[in-house]
Amino acid sequence: MKTALITGANKSIGFETARQLLENGFHVYLGSRDLQKGQQAADQLKSEGLTEVEPLQIDVADGASIAAAREALGQKTQVLDVLINNAGILGDPSQPALTSPVSMIKEVFETNVFGVIEVTQAFVDLMRQSPEPRIVNVTSGLGSLTLHNDPSWRYYAVKGAAYQPSKAALNAYTIMLAYELRDTPFKVNAVDPGYTATDFNHHSGHGSVQDAAARVVKAALLGPNGPTSQFFSDDNAPETGISPW
Repeated sequence: MKTALITGANKSIGFETARQLLENGFHVYLGSRDLQKGQQAADQLKSEGLTEVEPLQIDVADGASIAAAREALGQKTQVLDVLINNAGILGDPSQPALTSPVSMIKEVFETNVFGVIEVTQAFVDLMRQSPEPRIVNVTSGLGSLTLHNDPSWRYYAVKGAAYQPSKAALNAYTIMLAYELRDTPFKVNAVDPGYTATDFNHHSGHGSVQDAAARVVKAALLGPNGPTSQFFSDDNAPETGISPW
């Protein structure tokens, strides 16, 4: 049975991603900052008959928590097939470039970028034991530098000094990671789940968590001939599914 770790998986897109991977026959480690909330989420899935799930406490902004999660997971399995770096934060609602506190920007980067890097580095040894390891970094269409410089883009005016640059940095890291792992069985991709109605955006999005999670799961299930180092976005590129960086 294949295994997957999803960070920030106790609700919204992460939770639905866990559900869909379970439906695809995975054993899922449901990552959550709060172990109680993670347990409640796991119990909900078990009540639906999806029993191959267990919570794993992990705060991606805390190095000690990541190390503890790696040790705990290593006691449960020697192989991790899929890592989905889903945990993320938005930061302040308003993020003007000239006046946003640097402390707030650093906080967003700590979770959205440095957390992803530290989690990936911590768990990659378990992933190397998998015949088909997959890393999926959950990004945002707002991380596209090309589109942010295009006045005709429908989200052109949605600018911010913290969240958008953090996702652009995450995209860049994805490219570097994919390149480093290019001659291995790894597939490393960034996935924009789309503008989805979740607590993250006060349910202002127009997409469903089911469709958003399906995009993430699709990248997690890529076969050996599947692409790597791609920025998947049905929202930004409905015809090709590949967003410009």
